[in-house]
Amino acid sequence: MSNHLFDLVRANLPADPAAKVFLETGEGARTTYADLIVRSGAYAAALVAAGVKPGDRVAVQAEKSPEFLFLYLGAVRAGAVFLPLNTAYTPPEIAYFLGDAEPALFVCDPAKHEALAPVAAAAGVPVLHTLDARGHGTLAQAAASQAQAFADVARGPGDLAAILYTSGTTGRSKGAMLSHENLASNARTLAQSWRFTADDVLLHALPVFHTHGLFVATNTVLSTGGTMLFLPRFDPAQVLALMPRATAMMGVPTFYTRLLKEPGLTPEVTAGIRLFVSGSAPLLAETHRDWEARTGHAILERYGMTETNMNTSNPYEGARVAGTVGPALPGVGVRVVDPDSGAVLGTDAVGMIEVKGPNVFQGYWRMPEKTAAEFKADGFFITGDLGKIDADGYVHIVGRGKDLIITGGYNVYPKEVENEIDALPGVVESAVIGLAHADFGEGVTAVVVGREGVPDEATILRTLEGRLARYKCPKRVLFVDELPRNTMGKVQKNVLRQTHAGLYGAGRA
Repeated sequence: MSNHLFDLVRANLPADPAAKVFLETGEGARTTYADLIVRSGAYAAALVAAGVKPGDRVAVQAEKSPEFLFLYLGAVRAGAVFLPLNTAYTPPEIAYFLGDAEPALFVCDPAKHEALAPVAAAAGVPVLHTLDARGHGTLAQAAASQAQAFADVARGPGDLAAILYTSGTTGRSKGAMLSHENLASNARTLAQSWRFTADDVLLHALPVFHTHGLFVATNTVLSTGGTMLFLPRFDPAQVLALMPRATAMMGVPTFYTRLLKEPGLTPEVTAGIRLFVSGSAPLLAETHRDWEARTGHAILERYGMTETNMNTSNPYEGARVAGTVGPALPGVGVRVVDPDSGAVLGTDAVGMIEVKGPNVFQGYWRMPEKTAAEFKADGFFITGDLGKIDADGYVHIVGRGKDLIITGGYNVYPKEVENEIDALPGVVESAVIGLAHADFGEGVTAVVVGREGVPDEATILRTLEGRLARYKCPKRVLFVDELPRNTMGKVQKNVLRQTHAGLYGAGRA
């Protein structure tokens, strides 16, 4: 039967699936495309045997492994809705997701079974299975006992394939509903835009509970019949050792900054790589320049979201402009509007970024009011990101709408201030936030990570006064050893605001 997303995999299988490696682990264990068909079918059969029906959710909090991918594809083939959960989530957090999604089956690491079994029971989850980083567990055992052939459950383009929960840094996490075509269309577009073929070998060191590692990386390879070097986590030494065997790498900015500290990073080591991609968090222009100077490669930065997959990308052929995320991908509409009036803004005007296309999700799980509020009448989705589009069509991300600072009635976009601070000698990076201020409503505040030679607070303030309008200048500069980040490397400004609340003697309302 036709299963829209898995049909994309079948359509791009190698001529001899048993002879083509789909995945190789860091230890050298290899899985062919023939193995992928058999193992994903076995997991699909195990899910069906456990009572999973089309449309049921399968929630998974398990470590990265090849079996995790077979489970993901098995859920797709069984017509279920795959729900990956961050491995860092605690039992109380898991309780929320299980209660909200009401999965028919929950998979956890055997080491967490004792803590999570009562959580799953309290949420009314009918079946609890286990799966560990080696691919062992009760679900793997159940799959091993199934027949090798599985008839895919019929699923169309609009049927749900996955739910990904937003990070929840500003409140209750929301489940973004992603259809078969949301995922398939983005895989096809990225494969074309980034020139992926069956000859590519992708160095994969990303987590697989997130859209970047699971959908952007894995689906792009699956849609072209390529190969992955599949590492359990990012280890600079291991990545460098395997780099000569790869043709592409996808990473977050932290990957690149850590690799730049390795003496083994040379043009010779990276010579066989045709594409380095960065996403999930902003890439500093300094990192972009340092990487190109060190390796001869310009990193390709792109822009996506949990709710939309990928929206824009710097070009494969053409200028990869540091500090931008490139033009809209084919088939995706991107516009910048006035946050208050909704009027579409012109070139270089900062406003709210909105997107529309086959990549954009179906809405928030069981939140019809929130879904309605985030979509415009003409189908554009309000991303919550502030940005601008330059004369060449490149999108510049200024920051999240919630990070906008209003001080004394004036709007301050943190990125503009951060760019000036980051350009100062001795500054590694900065984050600009607004803190409650009795006189100004919010006081512009800079939090800076410095190295040897970083200017002191007074020098930074004095320098900025000559470069920025007075109201944009920070009232204080605070120094820290590092900025708080989530698992995908994004700076958690909400944590900074909580940590430094009361700096100006005014509590946040």
